[in-house]
Amino acid sequence: MAEAHPVGFQWVMEAKKRGATIIHVDPRFTRTSALAHKHVPIRAGADIAFLGGVVRYILDNELDFREYVLAYTNAATIVSGDFQDTEDLDGLFSGYDPEHNVYDQTTWAYEGQRAQADTEGEEHSERETASGLQQESHGEPIPGGTRRDETLQDPRCVYQILKRHFARYTPEVVESLTGVPQADFLRVCEAWTRNSGRERTTALVYSVGWTQHSVGVQYIRTGAIIQLLLGNMGRPGGGIMALRGHASIQGSTDIPTLFNLLPGYLPMPVAGRHDTFDEWIDGIRHPGQKGFWANARSYAVNLLKAYWGDAATAENDYGYGWMPRLTGDHGTYQQVLNMIDGKVKGYFLLGQNPAVGSAHGKAQRLGMANLDWLVVRDLYQIESATFWRNGPEVETGEITPETCRTEVFFMPAASHVEKEGTFTQTQRLLQWREKAVDPPQDCRSELWFFYHLGRMVRERLAGSTLPRDRAVLELAWDYPVHGEEREPSALDVLKEINGYEVASGRPLSSFTEMKDDGSTLGGCWIYTGVFRDGVNQAARRKPRSAQDEVAAEWGWAWPANRRTLYNRASADPAGVPWSPRKAYVWWDPEKGEWTGKDVPDFERTKPPSYRPPAGATGVDAIAGDDAFIMQGDGKGWLFVPSGLIDGPMPTHYEPAESPIRNPLYRQQGNPTRKIYVRADNVINPSPPEAHSEVFPYIFTVSRLTEHHTAGGMSRTLPYLAELQPGLFVEVSPTLAASLGLAHMDWAHLVTGRSAVEARVFVTDRLRPLRVEGRTVHQIWLPYHFGANGVVTGDSTNDLFGITLDPNTLIQESKIGTCDLVPGRRPTGKELLEYVADYRRRAGLTDDHVTPIQTTGDDDG
Repeated sequence: MAEAHPVGFQWVMEAKKRGATIIHVDPRFTRTSALAHKHVPIRAGADIAFLGGVVRYILDNELDFREYVLAYTNAATIVSGDFQDTEDLDGLFSGYDPEHNVYDQTTWAYEGQRAQADTEGEEHSERETASGLQQESHGEPIPGGTRRDETLQDPRCVYQILKRHFARYTPEVVESLTGVPQADFLRVCEAWTRNSGRERTTALVYSVGWTQHSVGVQYIRTGAIIQLLLGNMGRPGGGIMALRGHASIQGSTDIPTLFNLLPGYLPMPVAGRHDTFDEWIDGIRHPGQKGFWANARSYAVNLLKAYWGDAATAENDYGYGWMPRLTGDHGTYQQVLNMIDGKVKGYFLLGQNPAVGSAHGKAQRLGMANLDWLVVRDLYQIESATFWRNGPEVETGEITPETCRTEVFFMPAASHVEKEGTFTQTQRLLQWREKAVDPPQDCRSELWFFYHLGRMVRERLAGSTLPRDRAVLELAWDYPVHGEEREPSALDVLKEINGYEVASGRPLSSFTEMKDDGSTLGGCWIYTGVFRDGVNQAARRKPRSAQDEVAAEWGWAWPANRRTLYNRASADPAGVPWSPRKAYVWWDPEKGEWTGKDVPDFERTKPPSYRPPAGATGVDAIAGDDAFIMQGDGKGWLFVPSGLIDGPMPTHYEPAESPIRNPLYRQQGNPTRKIYVRADNVINPSPPEAHSEVFPYIFTVSRLTEHHTAGGMSRTLPYLAELQPGLFVEVSPTLAASLGLAHMDWAHLVTGRSAVEARVFVTDRLRPLRVEGRTVHQIWLPYHFGANGVVTGDSTNDLFGITLDPNTLIQESKIGTCDLVPGRRPTGKELLEYVADYRRRAGLTDDHVTPIQTTGDDDG
């Protein structure tokens, strides 16, 4: 965190000054480790085993916050008798389809709710469209009246299922599997549990070190289970913070750049499943379900009205027929493979540098070399704009500048200080930024670029009678422009995102004011209120000295300026704070409303004693003690009855590439992970497959403070380039001695995709681990380097293949296997033959690709 998120880390240091204990779990000793009370080195890719051991420690010692767990989680809920665990099926859950590598989730349902689980036959489509990402927001349809055992003794209640599932994660197993000594592991368990409960809370912080794995969602799920068991969710000082690598990555998922989501986490319609407006709405709100998603029709109508304005009417379902439909996997990695296959003609790149920053860099560059046209908008001519003349494939002869068919258009962009608008950071906090200076020369903002691109496309289509063009021609694209450059106002866009009454133009104050009859419009329902009373709430800057610690008048947090989600859980079922020192939101019986330091994440006047009448749905079905109001049963889920693609509970699987045989199950890797099975995306063999010894070392990558992501903004700056002048690889003294590596000499890493060279950095920051009775070596590299800029170097991401988490389709780019060889790598065509030789030795010939499923006996 200190390395990659130094601005956020200052608050960790503030907490440390006030007595907080800081524990850093990471494969490598970093700047964070140096300032933590305890650094716990761990084998990359083994976090679920570590966290699973923490869950077992909590349950075996009955250290869970029992009153919280009973009231606010599904621990007492009874699961279907048809459910079978990984403990019963040697690493698989019930419902596994080996032909398609997906689960039929019906047996995971709560008792009596089988009919509510996913429709059979849709599981494959859900993985292709990353529906697990959508379920993070929606929850699944869980009607009221589920059977519960408040004693937690029923063998089929979630609490007992959880105990059985995590029973094997003993301290001995954790040490053997992760390399973490038992004493260090138990110290983490004791600190975490000692600082959690009625009087104290613990926060959990993670970043892409957890997400970029083939089981990334389940990493986070395990952390969520721990925080729910300990009563750390919805309470001050608790929660889970997902740190981001850019100031507005949260904003780019709220108003998304993702292929399967619309603003406010509304799912994209799927062809064949959501052919009508009502089918789409019912797929979001699930008729009969409790909670605020019951109002999905209002959220959707307001979005469509924001898109198409007066053209969106009740008679045409508010323009729903103009909406695109998903037909399968439209994610970034599928698209680059489609480019290689000649299925994509043109591509826009904005603020992305896949030639350096995405997994399997060679595939990225070969894909871009097979387009008709490519538009790159950036501050500098990044590698994705110049791959055709100086990419690695030019040296090997795989791309020839004279014959490369792609026409590249480079559009200079304005930087963040040269345009106005908002950032949305990890706390969901919108903060307005003013334009400090005008952009130089032809540099322009994204708002300028897309407004004028849309204007020009509409002008070209004017007069068209083709139905396919109506979606563009009917867009509400009448933004006022200002100045010599005819720039739209970001403030006008923010007003539209907030929403307003169509007739009067009055800004909406809350998403509860949105109507489903077309009388209001709003571009993102969760952002409604950011322009409350006509005031730009995101621009507020009231200092800490002038307000309390919640700082409600610094910027604006979605939804409704709520700083802590699910904060109803900060009080007990009767509405009384769990602890006076942790009082945050509580029920005031005299006023008959919820009050406190934050905006209550609950209906303000609904008393704790409220119980929904029979047949109630939507918001009316939320009981007075249903703290997790967006979930189908109002509970925090320790066990996920439906919605996740790869299982209702986390379980340890080895990464797609690992030198270790899974010691827990016959199932080696995540059985539902997505692999694009093709000759240009080989995956290094892992046990029990043959030849895994060809790639004996684990490598992992992360950031440097001095460079930013793919390096386009930092390798161009001399003073940053001087601080980190080239690619280096960190190795332990033990590994360096065994391979004959000398500090600051050259070495190169080889995988089945490529080879990269780097300077050797011999350091104690990495140390060998004892895993399953043998020594395992880990290697670390930064990933910021490429061919352009003041300082250059090989791209580390060239080493990775494409393997994806099935819920989100994010790549596994934090762990791979490799060989490490002293000296510089070959160049030109010799490099191709060098890598091809490794592939032959590993059995990765062109007619052999690693299958998705890697089960088998230990002898292969």
